[in-house]
Amino acid sequence: MTQHFLPGNPPISITLRRSARARRISLRVSRLDGRVSLTLPKGVPEREGLAFVREKEAWVRGQLDQRPDRVRVALGIDLPVEGRLLRLRDGTGRSIRVQDGEMLVPGAADRTAARVQGFLKQIARERLAAASDRYAERLGRKYTRITLRDTRSRWGSCSSAGALMYSWRLVMAPAGVLEYVAAHEVAHLAEMNHSPAFWARVEDIHGPYLEQRRWLRKSGEELHRYRFED
Repeated sequence: MTQHFLPGNPPISITLRRSARARRISLRVSRLDGRVSLTLPKGVPEREGLAFVREKEAWVRGQLDQRPDRVRVALGIDLPVEGRLLRLRDGTGRSIRVQDGEMLVPGAADRTAARVQGFLKQIARERLAAASDRYAERLGRKYTRITLRDTRSRWGSCSSAGALMYSWRLVMAPAGVLEYVAAHEVAHLAEMNHSPAFWARVEDIHGPYLEQRRWLRKSGEELHRYRFED
């Protein structure tokens, strides 16, 4: 893996990778972090790959321009929680409270992001544990544990040992989306694949899921706009 730069205003960093499995040159712009990746098949000269990037420069810059702006979590911003926007305001007392379309965050302003993140993780754990319990009971299987992470490549996973992992950012999505992801991962306790039998399990324990799945594909990446640390 090597690093190159596409000149211009601004210059664009290009991560070049080689893959023995690749059949053709491919160029990808991550909508999560803006990383531009160029993958070359074995035997394709580096200069040919870089020439390909130059030909696609307008496309690359267009993709970067379409990325949602990042939002630093602080007092005064609107933050999605269970699918609705809450305005972060200065609060009193010791605990965060939600009322009248606002999230009231007490304490020093420079601790707002950390306190809000902790609050969201707490809600996420409660919602995901309840959903996982409910779907596991419907499936007739048991999971071993639940962990929360801030993953970017997936919203959840299920290990062969029955351990469930979820992104805590799911609590920012509409409640039905969190429910779908929980059902999806619990269904893997019975089917460790994405076969028709697996999707039948998801529908059996959850009901129709296409609307929630489409929401994740279309809007899920926007949940990563919100930055809780510098």
